[in-house]
Amino acid sequence: MLIDKNMKRVEMQYLAGISGNILARMGKNKYVSMETVEKICKKMDCTIDEMMEFTDDENSTPDTA
Repeated sequence: MLIDKNMKRVEMQYLAGISGNILARMGKNKYVSMETVEKICKKMDCTIDEMMEFTDDENSTPDTA
């Protein structure tokens, strides 16, 4: 999505008003709140399914920290 919008991760961070820690968590496929997802979607003018994908990975456990 960032490539399509010709935008860098840091630009999206500032646009959506999220912290660098949240951006790092997203880059590591860790948990981020739905509030964060909503902020990004609203600012990037996209839907959740355009931004993320749910997969069934039996080898991993959810990160709840």
